[in-house]
Formats: sequence, structure tokens, C-alpha cells
Amino acid sequence: MIRADALTKRFNGVTAVDAVQFTVERGEVLGFLGPNGAGKSTTMRMLAGCLEPDEGRAEIAGYDATLSRHEAQSRLGYLPEGAPAYPAMTPRGYVRFHLRARGFSGSVLKDATEHALGRANLGPAAEKPIGALSKGYKRRAALAAAIAHDPAVLILDEPTDGLDPNQKDGVRALIQEMAPKKAIIISTHLLDEVDTICSRAIVIAGGRLLADETPHELASRGPDNSIGSAFRTLTASSRETLSHRGEEAAS
Repeated sequence: MIRADALTKRFNGVTAVDAVQFTVERGEVLGFLGPNGAGKSTTMRMLAGCLEPDEGRAEIAGYDATLSRHEAQSRLGYLPEGAPAYPAMTPRGYVRFHLRARGFSGSVLKDATEHALGRANLGPAAEKPIGALSKGYKRRAALAAAIAHDPAVLILDEPTDGLDPNQKDGVRALIQEMAPKKAIIISTHLLDEVDTICSRAIVIAGGRLLADETPHELASRGPDNSIGSAFRTLTASSRETLSHRGEEAAS
């Protein structure tokens, strides 16, 4: 359902993503891990068709994310970093806008809107301008829009960012509920989310793939058999590389 085939992206001569390759099947939840600047968001933007790779190929449900962008994106729900949205719109209006752009109308549009707002647990906030909402509610509005058309593939960049503990639990439960029928990628800095909801975990650093295995297998790499210590061990050698690349970009 999701295929990254040697994806490579460069900015100003600096390689941000270096031949990253993996697949995600229906029923899998892939935790996409890496330090800041590792290339996670760039990889997800290429998979979502928002950014064209310099080399390699991104596919969603068998469709090339660049050459067959409409077909690929019609099967995709994408929650980008920062939850951008139109501040004057309400979450209800924002979800309806997304659905109408995808061809929804009439009672189907109404039902899909109500279902998405309910699943994102927006409550009375659904009627307030997005610009007046807290960071957590803005994130939930963007999540509602991403899932409203019931896509086969979800790419979620920090889906629980800005949420309180109860809200985090709600979003995690929603992801687990949707998981059996979808292929899902979640980028997160919260390593406990990997244990909670992910069936696989990828670690990327310096634009390169360092690990692709189950959470249990990843944890076994750490000195204390935890995902946190494994993450630190795997990414330690990339820090100098990232620093060096930053100096190159600045020069």
C-alpha cells in the first residue's frame, strides 16, 4: 500500500534523504523515528506527492505519487507537520471543504463530516474559528480532515503533537481502531507510542535508513532493552554527520 523505492532528495546540494527504501502493507502501523533534521518529514512529503523526489519512486496503493498524483492522493489521508489550516474556517467547515474537494456532496458529505468530527472528538470546538483554537484542537481539526474520506493509506506527521494526555490516548485508540483496514505511517518523537500502537518501526538519521524491524526487535538493540536506548545508540553516529551537513548548507 505504501512503497518508498530508493527515495532521494537534495536541497542546495545537501542530501536530506538518501536512497530510503521500505514498504508498508494493509494492517501495518509503521512508526517513523529519527532525530530533528533526519529526513522524516521530507520522506513523508515525497510519499504524499507534495514534494517530488530527485531520484527514486514513491507509491500509494500502487500509484506513482508524482506521475499519478490524483489517483495516489485520492487514496491517501495526510496530516502534515504543524497542522496547517485556514484560520477563519471552523473545523466543521474545514472538513467539509476537504470532502467537497474530493467530490462528496449531499447526505454522504454530511454523514462523513459528522463521523470525522466525532472520531477526532472535537465537540463544541467544531463550531469555533480554527485560528482561535488551542494547538491541540487545531491538530485534531487537521486529523479529522485527513481521515474524513476514509482513505486506505494514512501518513501522519506527529499526530499527537500538542495534545494533552487524555487526548493522546484518544488519538492512539483511534489509530488502533483504523489499523486493520489501512496502511499507516506515524512520525513521532514519543517513543512510548511505538510500543503502544506500532507493529513496525523505522529509524532514520542523516537521511539514511538505520533500522526497520518490530518494536521488540528494535528495543533489543538497546543496552537496557528499551526503544529509547536503542534509538540513542543507532542515531549517535549520525549527529556529527548532521552537524557537518548543516555547516555545508550554511556555507
